[in-house]
Amino acid sequence: AVAAVRALSQSALFPSNRRLLDPAEARNNGVGDGTSAVLVLGFESADHPVDAWMKRALELVADHGGVVDAGTAAGGQPRAGPAGQWRNAFIRMPYARDLSVSLGMIGDTFETAITWDRFEALYEGVRERTRAAISEICGHEASVSCRFTHIYPDGPAPYFSYSALGSATGDLADSLAKWRGIKQATGEIVVDLGGTVTHHHAVGRDHRGGYERQSSPLFRAALAAAKASLDPAGVMNPGVLIDPVGRVVGARGALV
Repeated sequence: AVAAVRALSQSALFPSNRRLLDPAEARNNGVGDGTSAVLVLGFESADHPVDAWMKRALELVADHGGVVDAGTAAGGQPRAGPAGQWRNAFIRMPYARDLSVSLGMIGDTFETAITWDRFEALYEGVRERTRAAISEICGHEASVSCRFTHIYPDGPAPYFSYSALGSATGDLADSLAKWRGIKQATGEIVVDLGGTVTHHHAVGRDHRGGYERQSSPLFRAALAAAKASLDPAGVMNPGVLIDPVGRVVGARGALV
């Protein structure tokens, strides 16, 4: 499935949607039974028919062992098939998370980006090490799943999700403490394995530690010097990425 998406990303077909769910992600969202990955693929244009683009994309998918959903391919209702099931599950995800918090559950997603040649090692390493970290912090095993959200010719942006029992008694403070531990661990894991500490949701205070490991001191000093010219008093978001010149702020996010 990853090879198929890589081929699509380097084909210059430019699909509007090419969201790949690994078997665990598909199962957890009611899109599959956990035996295979699911690719949600779509093309859009207000200018011309996209049938030829879709035909070629499906040929690429088939070249890598993919099987097309018969109902969708035959012009059926896309929202009734796997694509529609995923759409509904994705929209409902925040509501389900809010309800699960009151039951003592910890559910979160962390994002990264990596080049294609390093993805396999990242994927296996993140799942294995995240499961081990959750087991140590929460005292039980947890499922870790993955999906692609943004795809580029040089690599994907994998999103890893997990669910764990935080506090058996529903103690919110206890669950939050365990969430912080998992968050810190996953940030270190993705950076150790060569991924970025985040993708498009910015860096921010909670990811500053990983950002500092990924960027050189010279780059941060140059950025701080440029910022000092535009914001000499250091009033605009001090400490989010860098400290103001001559003033130590440090990271002050939810994790510290």
